[in-house]
Amino acid sequence: MSVTIATIRDIPSLVSLLNSAYRGDASKKGWTTEADMIEGSLRTDEMNLGELMQQPWAVILKYTGTENKIEGCVYLRKEDKKLYLGMLSVSPLIQARGIGKQLMTAAEIYATEQACTSIYMRVISIRYELIAWYERKGYYNTGITQPFPNDTKFGTPKQPVEFILMQKDL
Repeated sequence: MSVTIATIRDIPSLVSLLNSAYRGDASKKGWTTEADMIEGSLRTDEMNLGELMQQPWAVILKYTGTENKIEGCVYLRKEDKKLYLGMLSVSPLIQARGIGKQLMTAAEIYATEQACTSIYMRVISIRYELIAWYERKGYYNTGITQPFPNDTKFGTPKQPVEFILMQKDL
């Protein structure tokens, strides 16, 4: 079990993990599902994920389990002295076993290695349990909000939602 940097060859497994963690019936087996808030089965696809991985200063950290299967991941992108964190995901079948915590720790180590002074993320405003989880990890609501995308390719909100920006100072 280890956390390492994902490669382009990992994209199919990462897409499968991300979609199962966030959307559709499979995601309802975990506590991080968005299926009741966002209609649709896609959180991302291979083209989108490939584009994200090709962005300057971007990496995806992957958590590989005992059978060499990707069981968790997190997207990171350095922006000046800040690190953007997104798509933190753990397979719904094995959530609440500390994998997300390990990925968050690895992200903070990566941020420090990259001389970042803070980590920030966007969280859907009505994901109260997730917001509380991040707050327990030292993140705080910055008071900044952003609109949820209008592009329906990766889901349509079932109710009005927006993103809140959360941050942790390092």
